[in-house]
Amino acid sequence: MNFKIAGTAILCATALTACQTGGSYYRPLPAQPRVQTIEGTWADSNGLISTFQGGSFATRTTDTNQLLASGTYAQINDKLIEINLTSMVRNTTSKVNCALVTPSQLNCTSESGGQFSLTRRS
Repeated sequence: MNFKIAGTAILCATALTACQTGGSYYRPLPAQPRVQTIEGTWADSNGLISTFQGGSFATRTTDTNQLLASGTYAQINDKLIEINLTSMVRNTTSKVNCALVTPSQLNCTSESGGQFSLTRRS
């Protein structure tokens, strides 16, 4: 009877030791995809510079640094960005939706249907 109890105790101790050492039983979790951020400086085909920083948005000219538009943005998910802006030139407010199609290209559509692209600047 003592041999039976001793054998069970050894078997349990061996099983616990195997669990504690990890060995081949350890499997790391899969890496989570990194969300691309739009923070930084972007340019359009006309040479205007747009800056996205901490939820604030601004578009300026490259020659005189004149502010043309400003507002806020929200990154809805890793591909969709919503911009609420005020045009200083037209004195209007509007919404623009942009899709991050590559880490360096934003394709945007204004609520009036106008389309434009922005390219990330380094």
